[in-house]
Amino acid sequence: MSWLPDDFVHPVLVPLPGGGHHLRPIREADTPLDYPAVMGSRERLWAIFGPAWGWPAATMTYEADQADLLRHEKEIAAHQSFNYALFDAAETALLGCVYIDPPERAGADGEISWWVVDELVGSKVEQALDALVPQWIAADWPFEQPRFLGREISWSDWLALPEHPDT
Repeated sequence: MSWLPDDFVHPVLVPLPGGGHHLRPIREADTPLDYPAVMGSRERLWAIFGPAWGWPAATMTYEADQADLLRHEKEIAAHQSFNYALFDAAETALLGCVYIDPPERAGADGEISWWVVDELVGSKVEQALDALVPQWIAADWPFEQPRFLGREISWSDWLALPEHPDT
Protein backbone atom coordinates (compact mmCIF):
# COMPACT_ATOMS: atom_id res chain seq x y z
CA MET A 1 0.00 0.00 0.00
CA SER A 2 1.30 3.42 -0.97
CA TRP A 3 1.70 6.13 1.63
CA LEU A 4 -0.29 8.50 -0.62
CA PRO A 5 -3.54 7.92 -2.53
CA ASP A 6 -2.95 6.83 -6.12
CA ASP A 7 -4.81 9.88 -7.44
CA PHE A 8 -2.89 12.40 -5.31
CA VAL A 9 -1.40 15.29 -7.30
CA HIS A 10 1.38 17.11 -5.46
CA PRO A 11 1.49 20.90 -5.52
CA VAL A 12 3.98 22.34 -8.00
CA LEU A 13 4.14 25.94 -6.75
CA VAL A 14 3.41 27.18 -3.24
CA PRO A 15 3.68 30.93 -2.64
CA LEU A 16 4.71 32.18 0.79
CA PRO A 17 2.45 34.87 2.27
CA GLY A 18 3.74 38.34 1.58
CA GLY A 19 4.99 37.48 -1.88
CA GLY A 20 8.55 37.39 -2.98
CA HIS A 21 9.19 33.73 -2.12
CA HIS A 22 7.78 30.37 -3.10
CA LEU A 23 8.27 26.64 -2.77
CA ARG A 24 8.54 24.24 -5.68
CA PRO A 25 9.80 20.69 -6.09
CA ILE A 26 13.58 20.61 -6.26
CA ARG A 27 15.36 19.45 -9.40
CA GLU A 28 18.86 18.33 -10.28
CA ALA A 29 19.22 21.58 -12.24
CA ASP A 30 18.99 23.46 -8.92
CA THR A 31 22.42 22.21 -7.80
CA PRO A 32 24.22 25.52 -8.57
CA LEU A 33 21.89 27.23 -6.06
CA ASP A 34 21.45 24.35 -3.61
CA TYR A 35 25.10 23.53 -3.02
CA PRO A 36 26.16 26.97 -1.74
CA ALA A 37 22.95 27.24 0.32
CA VAL A 38 23.57 23.90 2.03
CA MET A 39 27.30 24.28 2.52
CA GLY A 40 26.95 27.90 3.63
CA SER A 41 24.67 26.71 6.46
CA ARG A 42 26.29 23.29 6.89
CA GLU A 43 27.23 23.48 10.58
CA ARG A 44 23.71 24.44 11.68
CA LEU A 45 22.12 21.94 9.28
CA TRP A 46 24.41 19.17 10.57
CA ALA A 47 23.33 19.98 14.13
CA ILE A 48 19.71 19.53 13.04
CA PHE A 49 19.82 16.68 10.50
CA GLY A 50 23.18 15.03 11.08
CA PRO A 51 22.24 12.58 13.84
CA ALA A 52 19.16 11.35 11.94
CA TRP A 53 20.24 11.59 8.30
CA GLY A 54 24.02 12.00 8.34
CA TRP A 55 23.53 15.15 6.25
CA PRO A 56 25.15 17.38 5.15
CA ALA A 57 28.60 15.85 5.51
CA ALA A 58 31.51 18.29 5.78
CA THR A 59 33.03 16.54 2.77
CA MET A 60 29.93 16.73 0.56
CA THR A 61 31.03 17.61 -2.96
CA TYR A 62 29.12 19.47 -5.63
CA GLU A 63 28.79 16.17 -7.50
CA ALA A 64 27.38 14.41 -4.42
CA ASP A 65 24.83 17.20 -3.98
CA GLN A 66 23.91 16.92 -7.66
CA ALA A 67 23.38 13.16 -7.25
CA ASP A 68 21.20 13.82 -4.16
CA LEU A 69 19.06 16.30 -6.08
CA LEU A 70 18.66 13.88 -8.98
CA ARG A 71 17.53 11.23 -6.47
CA HIS A 72 15.07 13.71 -4.93
CA GLU A 73 13.74 14.63 -8.38
CA LYS A 74 13.13 10.95 -9.17
CA GLU A 75 11.51 10.33 -5.76
CA ILE A 76 9.17 13.28 -6.33
CA ALA A 77 8.16 11.95 -9.77
CA ALA A 78 7.47 8.52 -8.21
CA HIS A 79 5.67 10.05 -5.17
CA GLN A 80 8.11 8.29 -2.84
CA SER A 81 9.08 11.48 -0.97
CA PHE A 82 9.16 15.21 -1.65
CA ASN A 83 11.77 17.94 -1.34
CA TYR A 84 10.48 21.44 -1.97
CA ALA A 85 13.05 24.20 -2.36
CA LEU A 86 12.41 27.70 -1.05
CA PHE A 87 13.26 30.31 -3.68
CA ASP A 88 13.14 34.05 -4.13
CA ALA A 89 10.65 35.21 -6.78
CA ALA A 90 13.17 35.09 -9.64
CA GLU A 91 14.70 31.79 -8.47
CA THR A 92 18.13 33.35 -8.25
CA ALA A 93 18.64 32.07 -4.69
CA LEU A 94 17.71 28.81 -2.97
CA LEU A 95 16.97 29.74 0.62
CA GLY A 96 15.91 26.48 2.28
CA CYS A 97 13.98 23.27 1.84
CA VAL A 98 10.85 21.48 3.05
CA TYR A 99 10.92 17.67 3.21
CA ILE A 100 7.72 15.62 3.11
CA ASP A 101 8.50 11.98 3.68
CA PRO A 102 6.73 8.71 4.37
CA PRO A 103 6.88 7.87 8.07
CA GLU A 104 10.02 6.16 9.35
CA ARG A 105 8.71 6.06 12.94
CA ALA A 106 5.40 4.81 14.34
CA GLY A 107 2.52 7.18 15.03
CA ALA A 108 2.43 9.29 11.86
CA ASP A 109 1.41 8.98 8.22
CA GLY A 110 3.81 11.66 6.98
CA GLU A 111 6.94 13.29 8.39
CA ILE A 112 7.71 16.90 7.59
CA SER A 113 10.81 18.99 8.31
CA TRP A 114 12.30 22.18 6.93
CA TRP A 115 15.14 24.66 7.14
CA VAL A 116 16.29 28.03 5.91
CA VAL A 117 19.79 29.30 5.20
CA ASP A 118 21.67 30.84 8.12
CA GLU A 119 21.07 34.43 6.99
CA LEU A 120 17.29 33.92 7.17
CA VAL A 121 17.18 32.46 10.69
CA GLY A 122 14.80 34.64 12.72
CA SER A 123 13.68 36.60 9.65
CA LYS A 124 10.19 37.35 8.39
CA VAL A 125 10.76 34.80 5.60
CA GLU A 126 11.50 32.07 8.15
CA GLN A 127 8.48 33.10 10.21
CA ALA A 128 6.29 32.97 7.08
CA LEU A 129 7.62 29.50 6.21
CA ASP A 130 7.10 28.28 9.79
CA ALA A 131 3.48 29.47 9.66
CA LEU A 132 2.85 28.22 6.12
CA VAL A 133 4.10 24.64 6.30
CA PRO A 134 1.61 23.20 8.84
CA GLN A 135 -1.30 25.05 7.14
CA TRP A 136 -0.19 23.87 3.69
CA ILE A 137 0.17 20.28 4.84
CA ALA A 138 -3.31 20.37 6.42
CA ALA A 139 -4.89 21.95 3.32
CA ASP A 140 -3.16 20.22 0.42
CA TRP A 141 -1.79 16.87 1.63
CA PRO A 142 -3.81 13.75 2.50
CA PHE A 143 -2.33 13.14 5.96
CA GLU A 144 -4.37 12.36 9.05
CA GLN A 145 -1.38 12.32 11.43
CA PRO A 146 1.47 14.42 10.07
CA ARG A 147 4.51 14.76 12.30
CA PHE A 148 6.58 17.95 12.21
CA LEU A 149 10.14 16.91 13.04
CA GLY A 150 12.17 19.35 15.06
CA ARG A 151 9.00 21.33 15.72
CA GLU A 152 6.36 19.35 17.62
CA ILE A 153 8.84 16.58 18.45
CA SER A 154 12.59 16.87 18.90
CA TRP A 155 14.85 14.94 16.59
CA SER A 156 16.24 12.94 19.54
CA ASP A 157 12.72 12.00 20.70
CA TRP A 158 11.84 11.04 17.11
CA LEU A 159 14.92 8.82 16.85
CA ALA A 160 13.81 7.05 20.05
CA LEU A 161 10.39 6.12 18.62
CA PRO A 162 9.83 2.59 17.29
CA GLU A 163 10.13 2.12 13.55
CA HIS A 164 6.97 2.49 11.49
CA PRO A 165 5.48 -0.97 10.80
CA ASP A 166 5.65 -0.41 7.02
CA THR A 167 9.39 0.43 7.05
